[in-house]
Amino acid sequence: MDNREEVREFLISRRAKITPEQAGVPAGSNRRVPGLRRSEVAALADVSIEYYSKLERGALAGVSATVLDAIARALQLDEAERAHLFDLARAADGTSAIVRPRRRAKGKQWSPHKSLQWTLDAVTAGPAFVRNGRMDLLAANQLAQAFYSPVYDSREQPPNIARFQFLDPASHDFYPDWDGFADICVAILRTEAGRNPYDKGLHDLVGELSTRSEAFRTRWGAHNVRHHSTGMKTFHHPVVGDITIAYEGLEMATEPGLTLTIYTAEPGSPSEEALRLLASWAASHEAQPAPRNISR
Repeated sequence: MDNREEVREFLISRRAKITPEQAGVPAGSNRRVPGLRRSEVAALADVSIEYYSKLERGALAGVSATVLDAIARALQLDEAERAHLFDLARAADGTSAIVRPRRRAKGKQWSPHKSLQWTLDAVTAGPAFVRNGRMDLLAANQLAQAFYSPVYDSREQPPNIARFQFLDPASHDFYPDWDGFADICVAILRTEAGRNPYDKGLHDLVGELSTRSEAFRTRWGAHNVRHHSTGMKTFHHPVVGDITIAYEGLEMATEPGLTLTIYTAEPGSPSEEALRLLASWAASHEAQPAPRNISR
């Protein structure tokens, strides 16, 4: 796969974020770049300027893990950015020990096996759901279906958190910190694009969002990536109002690429009471079932 443009833009964007002061190099005068110069990154990584310039032009094929680690340290990449750099190298390489990701069969459909749905349904105090790297909602318990009812009810279908975020005006009410959620959403998709560059569904989604949303297009060009496995979020639900929840995302060992996420509220908090009210509402209203037979 020729991903030179992706590599080039990622490395340039990371280099632009590091100031000489942060890197511990003399700032000098007459600087024409917002961050480090190529020569400074090369020196920090202990490679020649010619070699680093070649890498920044996108030629990652055959690069060793040792060199990738040195570049990551020089650019002060965080864990998610470092993993993304290695993903880009895997996609570019066809012969070295950095193994190319296996291409998935076209048209493969996925639906939750019974035991997984039983597991989700056994979680009754909080929303529990499974999503893929494209942020499709693949399976959910009743409370998660109620929690994400704005996504399931959106005119933008099939249910996809990114599509809802950028194409449905209702997302601005659902996400009080809309910009923060948008940044996270795009970073997750960008991470998935590096991890699984052969996902046609992801390419199609990115193309759709880039065409229809300037907010998405701008963020996509920033090349930010992140791991999204734990933290706190605040939502404004149309039925019960503001809810602040903790979330834990668990990678599914038997289903690579899928994440099982569980939301919980602080015990005794107004948000816990809001989840109880939402559960009662969900029990008295027939929630739309989670989608079936969606491509993984």
